[in-house]
Amino acid sequence: MVVQRPVVEDPGDAMSSVEADEPDRATAPPSALLPEDGPGPDGTAAGPPPYARRWAALGVILGAEIMDLLDGTVMNVAAPAVRADLGGSLSVIQWITVGYTLAFAVLLVVGGRLGDIYGRKRMFVVGAVGFTAASVLCSVAAGPEMLTAARFLQGGLGALMIPQGLGLIKQMFPPKETAAAFGAFGPAIGLGAVLGPIVAGFLVDADLFGTGWRSVFLINLPIGVAVIVGAVLLLPEGKAPVRPKFDVVGMALVTSGLTLLIFPLVQGRERGWPAWAFVLMLAGAAVLVGFVAHELRQERRGGATLIELSLLRRSRYAAGLAVALVFFTGVSGMSLLLALHLQIGLGFSPTRAALTMTPWSVFLVVGAILTGAVLGSKFGRKALHGGLVVLALGVLIMLLTIGDQAGGLTSWELVPGIAVAGLGMGIMIGLLFDIALADVDKQEAGTASGVLTAVQQLGFTVGVAVLGTLFFGLLGSQATASVDDGASRARTELAAAGASTTEQDRLLADLRVCLRESASQQDSERTPDSCRSLQQARPAVAEATARAWRTAHTENFSTAMVRTLWVVIALLAVSFALAFRLPPKPREEEGF
Repeated sequence: MVVQRPVVEDPGDAMSSVEADEPDRATAPPSALLPEDGPGPDGTAAGPPPYARRWAALGVILGAEIMDLLDGTVMNVAAPAVRADLGGSLSVIQWITVGYTLAFAVLLVVGGRLGDIYGRKRMFVVGAVGFTAASVLCSVAAGPEMLTAARFLQGGLGALMIPQGLGLIKQMFPPKETAAAFGAFGPAIGLGAVLGPIVAGFLVDADLFGTGWRSVFLINLPIGVAVIVGAVLLLPEGKAPVRPKFDVVGMALVTSGLTLLIFPLVQGRERGWPAWAFVLMLAGAAVLVGFVAHELRQERRGGATLIELSLLRRSRYAAGLAVALVFFTGVSGMSLLLALHLQIGLGFSPTRAALTMTPWSVFLVVGAILTGAVLGSKFGRKALHGGLVVLALGVLIMLLTIGDQAGGLTSWELVPGIAVAGLGMGIMIGLLFDIALADVDKQEAGTASGVLTAVQQLGFTVGVAVLGTLFFGLLGSQATASVDDGASRARTELAAAGASTTEQDRLLADLRVCLRESASQQDSERTPDSCRSLQQARPAVAEATARAWRTAHTENFSTAMVRTLWVVIALLAVSFALAFRLPPKPREEEGF
């Protein structure tokens, strides 16, 4: 399942309050870049002609966008295989996803600012080289800690690379072609959204040359090399003519504050929620309050700020940030957990799980197209509300399907709910940015869209941390109930296999402990002692016990998924209520 990132202007460019410099005349043909002499057709002085290699350069930028999109989504499909290979607790699955999105969210605005200071082409190449190298590090990770660290690097370097591409588009293309250039992102991202999870599932199952899940990162190597070579040969130089200031203290505060909040949310559950987890969360909240105080102080002194605080005083824009945070918290966590439920809970292969979730991506693209063509301009905020209702309906269909047929779900039974949810998602994200930015002045639009995108990525991070913790916690807490629900059938099968009543009682007791310990163990490669005792019974009894375990295991995952999806619906309801504070009509200017 994929969440599409909307195309926005380079946040660093807009935050520096300066226009892009002209393309570097030392690195491009004079015929392409030198201004024409004399007046233009209307009698005014003619500016330089458009960058001659702009369309080929756009292909390079799209390649980087697709590479980043793939690495932001493949882990939904590959995560179970990663944990099975590298070991570790269930929180490993959260960290290899959270590491990427947290680094991307925090460093996104900083990446744009560095392009203004040191040059967009230079920072794009540095980001692409680093991103590709980090992908190789992911592919050779020897343990979950190394993979998590490499994912942090990927996210941070992606945040350095992506804003430069968006800023370069504005620099290379004349105003009349800007909309067409940004419009090319839609098909490219849509194609990546549909094919990315499928390719990831195929690569994991195919186990090419024994690489398994590692191949989902190695695929970035040829793409990355092509992007790097293309960037060196085709992209123009460009940076802000005035070096913008950089808020180092603000960057350190927001990074440390968010890390102090996210770390205990992910790790606290498996440690039994010790006191230090709550201390760290309180410390994180205090640091974030300190960040706000620092930004206010910088604003009063006329110093550099990480975000434009005047934007947050616009109530409708602030409402847009709130909607984005709550909305993406719900949908991003849901997408990962559904992939885990399909593979670990129901036993689907990675390819089958990816194909089962493909209708989400397909109908997401359909919803976005419908919004752009008809719904957005005609209905505005009403269409956004409608998208939320459709999405909630799809989630409701999914949870009812999972709850009613926990023991024998097929892909086709899940498709209706997934497709309806994807359609609603497409309508929603097709409008959210345009409506949230409707009341923002043109000169502040780049800053506003950059902050909105960073909040979106933060929502991804919070969603995986919070909903993942809830889901995994439910697996452990309700394991006993899942065994008890199927106890009658299990006793019948055990009796048929020749187990006495006393032996049945012992096996069911061990089964309860086994399921609970399996759901909460910190090492996936270690078999709990309670599970080993189940394997020591006579063959017929052991087989009946194994069937009872599989039934209880599936029931446990299904119940946890259903309860988590109710939380997702609640978050969508909060988003629906907050959306009434948004402007009634979307922004209509080009480039948004």
